[in-house]
Amino acid sequence: MNVEERKLEVLRAIVEDFIATNEPVGSKAIVERHNLGVSPATIRNDMAALEDEGLIHQPHTSAGRVPTDAGYRIFVDRLTSLKPLSAAERRAIEKFLDTAVDLDGVLQNAVRALAQLTRNVAVVQYPSLSRSRVRHMETVLLSPSRLMLVLITDTGRVEQRVVELPSQVEPDDVADLRTTLNAKLRDQRLADAPAIVAELPAAAPGHLGPLVNILSAVLLETLVEHPSERVVMAGSANLTERSLDFPAIRPVLEALEEQVVLLRLLDQESTVSGQVLVRIGNENAYEGLQTTSVVSAGYGPSGLALGGVGVLGPRRMDYAHTMARVAAVARYVGDLLADG
Repeated sequence: MNVEERKLEVLRAIVEDFIATNEPVGSKAIVERHNLGVSPATIRNDMAALEDEGLIHQPHTSAGRVPTDAGYRIFVDRLTSLKPLSAAERRAIEKFLDTAVDLDGVLQNAVRALAQLTRNVAVVQYPSLSRSRVRHMETVLLSPSRLMLVLITDTGRVEQRVVELPSQVEPDDVADLRTTLNAKLRDQRLADAPAIVAELPAAAPGHLGPLVNILSAVLLETLVEHPSERVVMAGSANLTERSLDFPAIRPVLEALEEQVVLLRLLDQESTVSGQVLVRIGNENAYEGLQTTSVVSAGYGPSGLALGGVGVLGPRRMDYAHTMARVAAVARYVGDLLADG
């Protein structure tokens, strides 16, 4: 191998050994553990070059070297294979997810499975309303002047709003309203809903005009323009078990308490499901998480990401293992939603 290839092999050895031992890695250890076919002096020269390039650093005098964020990034980008799931792991995921009876159960079980498989913090995002389609609109008369509007999406997500009406309505009108809403909105993408909702008053029978006007405003204000996004999380106790990997764990725990931070962890640069993204250290925009790494993937049927699943852990993470398990759980969740 040429010099550049050998330097990358030395970097790979340092990353793998540091992940395994949590101890700085020296040239002697590399020679003993990895068959690179060169002398310790050559390894030391390569390590000096890697340090000059900012890919490894020496935590203290007379110590070996540890990877920097840039070193981890090159290591992850050059991973040629992931660690496949064992038969026991596949059975565990299937058992977790097959016992769920609704969307809430699927996501709760998925996040617990991922936390157990990776021994890190796991986060799963509910399917984004903006990427979903309307399966059914339901209208329920709670009282003569109170109506519940229920939106059911193709991903099994349910959103409901109670609407106070200025006057009493008849049950037959509520039934006609349900028919009108479903005729216009069923199978439509939520992203296309604003234009459709805007046309509802003109399309509704005349006697429903005032009621449709009120409900159109509710749809636009609460279900379309500002769709609520939710996440579920599991495994935060795993962080405390690995506290040595974090210079300060408090900022990490504080960040995980904020819903908006969790959502940003799962933001996908692509809408393609199954694509695994890795953000290492200072690649995370939130300052409190710059001592961590985040591995995430989109899930959804037919290649379209409806939401995301992810894992947060130390930079000293077994990336090949974690990436494979995040991808597997994302695939299982997407398949279940497609079958539902």
